[in-house]
Amino acid sequence: MAGTSTFVIRWINFLTMLLAVAVICFGVWMSTHHDGCRKSLTLPVLGLGALILLVSIIGFLGALKDVSILLWMYLVMLCLILVAILVFTVLAFIITNNGSGHTVAGLRYKEYQLRDYSSWFIKELNNTRNWKQLKSCLVKSEDCNNLPKKYKTLKRYKMAELTPIEAGCCRPPSECGYPAVNASYYDLSFHPVSSNEDCKLYKNARAIKCYNCDSCKAGVAQYMKKEWRVVAIFNLVLFVVLSMVYFVGCCARRNAGGSRSSKS
Repeated sequence: MAGTSTFVIRWINFLTMLLAVAVICFGVWMSTHHDGCRKSLTLPVLGLGALILLVSIIGFLGALKDVSILLWMYLVMLCLILVAILVFTVLAFIITNNGSGHTVAGLRYKEYQLRDYSSWFIKELNNTRNWKQLKSCLVKSEDCNNLPKKYKTLKRYKMAELTPIEAGCCRPPSECGYPAVNASYYDLSFHPVSSNEDCKLYKNARAIKCYNCDSCKAGVAQYMKKEWRVVAIFNLVLFVVLSMVYFVGCCARRNAGGSRSSKS
């Protein structure tokens, strides 16, 4: 029975090694599909994959060599990983629960307001050091400066479905009332019809745009919300799979221990 139990643990950990490789591949995919400004969760995902791989190797070696201390280390570490995944997933769903766009007449995309998002997002994005770093990334990404290449006429620009970051960082809020000359230039000679501070902060300069606006922070918050949701759902699936692995591993370890005690 002990041999069967260790055999089960070996194969389970071989499968979790493959799962860990899948998690690492997911992290690598995130890093290649997002620029440095928008891959905040890449390192945690890669770290989680590496940790699962390490724990799986410990469990596999423990079962292969029948080393009790390694098997106990494996179960304890896997339990801690499950608790960490559960806590992160719950917090991620709570943090990303608030915030949604506002439809504007005549526009095919939504506009976003920072006050709609969770207090955690607001605190992080209003942190001067954090936003300075993010703003630097946004300027380097050239998202705003590439809009005229994507939308060569004003008509195409007005009919475009802009991303949250493009809508919040590359243009003034529509409530300001500034007429668009093209995809990257607005006529600021008009007196803004709104008291929104973003109307004063927006400039046509390539390095300024609306990068200091709350609407830009809201666009980033919306992007991060979607990114966090993807990772949270992925973690939820991972939690279910690892919970099954942990349950089977505990049963196999208990059977192995019971077999040893009956022999003695």
